[in-house]
Amino acid sequence: MSSNAKIVLRKKTNKEGLYPLAIRITKNRRSTYQYIGHYIELEDWDEKNIRVKKSNSNSENLNSLLSQKLSEANKALITLQSEKKDASANQIKKEIYSSANSSTFFELAQEHLDELESAEKLNRLSTDKAWVSFIIKFNKSKQLSFQEIDERFLKKLMLDLKVKYSLSETSIMNILVLIRLLFNRAIKLKIVSRELYPFGSDKIRIRFPETTKIGLNILEIQRIENLKNLSPSETHTRNVWLYSFNFAGMRVTDVLWTKWSDIYDNRLHYRMNKNSKLLSLKIPEKIVQILEFYKDGKRSEQDFVFPELKKANLEDAKDIYNKRKTATKKFNDNLKSIAKKAEINKKITMHIARHSFGNIAGDAIHPLMLQKLYRHSDLKTTLNYQANFIHKDADKALDSVINF
Repeated sequence: MSSNAKIVLRKKTNKEGLYPLAIRITKNRRSTYQYIGHYIELEDWDEKNIRVKKSNSNSENLNSLLSQKLSEANKALITLQSEKKDASANQIKKEIYSSANSSTFFELAQEHLDELESAEKLNRLSTDKAWVSFIIKFNKSKQLSFQEIDERFLKKLMLDLKVKYSLSETSIMNILVLIRLLFNRAIKLKIVSRELYPFGSDKIRIRFPETTKIGLNILEIQRIENLKNLSPSETHTRNVWLYSFNFAGMRVTDVLWTKWSDIYDNRLHYRMNKNSKLLSLKIPEKIVQILEFYKDGKRSEQDFVFPELKKANLEDAKDIYNKRKTATKKFNDNLKSIAKKAEINKKITMHIARHSFGNIAGDAIHPLMLQKLYRHSDLKTTLNYQANFIHKDADKALDSVINF
């Protein structure tokens, strides 16, 4: 029986509940899979036409990538079928993808960056590209095998990043996370032996320093709401910030992507940009007032509520990314002056709206409900938003000892 390759959606989900795309290689009714490295929701897969539906924001790029991968696999199969007629599915897979077995660290890093660009994850692309450049500077060459990345190499890298480039502990840990991700990929591809894995409790440990992002309290938010002496730009920034806060700390990317068509039945229905999860929230009265402010600029139901993306080329992911990045910087600059006018000494950014919601939620909202509102896959992530604010039990314990 001849061998064949086909694009499939595997039914085993990752931690986020998304399904992996893969190339299935079959020979004599036995199959093996080569994963593409991208995940989607089940409802975004068109089983009949074997493609990603348009409901997925990255459908065009993903379908293009899938066609490319399938074409590469089929070309390799044609060659192999004439040379190794009795090869098993696993042997065929090994032959097709064996070129990866000699890949260097930076070759695999480039594949990772290319995947991020194809998936239009431009924020992550920008960050990881910067991390890779630091590793190149340290290594002074793009020739680096995974076998060379041992504990000694990583310790010297960490010291160099801290002393020579003055990177923060958090940035250094993020670089190690990227190296670990690529090292794990190299192990799966059999580029390097698992025995050489340099990370673990008895080797290099990745420990992020504790960070404190203090959210605003109710009185501080009320001061911002009641400010009168704001410029038009500051007023717009306040509206966007309060929109984010009142929708449970909605991320600024999702705020700017809000369209009038997302608002119906007195609810906001949207898909989170970060993890593609669907969310539906009741529209609070304070949000109704903000929406009224922008109704005069409404051109159609498909128009954006806020102006930042109205002139963006929606076919160009980089243009969208740049406009969002520029807008966020402008918002954060305006929030500095808003904080000063409101006599608030805390640092306020767009992301602090999210921490402020967690601050005020405190122990009034169960962490599991806050997790649901935030759509976090891991409860630990949610607890980080409340960790700095749940003081009641600790305060009571302290008082029980010292109040005598």
